[in-house]
Amino acid sequence: MTDENLKWQNKVADVRAKGVLGMQLYVILTSPTGPMDAVLAQMGGHLAFQKQLEQDGIMFAAGPFADDEEQVWSGAGMVIIRAESLDQAKNIADQDPMHLSGARDYRIRPWLLNEGSLTVRVTYSDGGRQIS
Repeated sequence: MTDENLKWQNKVADVRAKGVLGMQLYVILTSPTGPMDAVLAQMGGHLAFQKQLEQDGIMFAAGPFADDEEQVWSGAGMVIIRAESLDQAKNIADQDPMHLSGARDYRIRPWLLNEGSLTVRVTYSDGGRQIS
């Protein structure tokens, strides 16, 4: 395999040419920098920020990670956003109150959503909804 085959933009073009979605997204992996008290103190502002990203159409998905035994939350999470570039994704991540306060730091990974599915069921009679 040549170095050209490993360039990210070539990978994006290749998967799209092969007929899969190839939606460019950015994954923000966020983790505490110190005691959980600092994370918990920023939670209200952080969630308000996340909700605004969702309303603005920037947020794709977000949520916390459990430990490997599915017993404890250590303050880490993941945010997946729509952005035009890595620089724009960094700018968005920098505005999160968790990161502004220093309660968490982050790492961003460009990601292609290629395969998968989402099912949405809406019942008219009671306005119920289910996502799976």
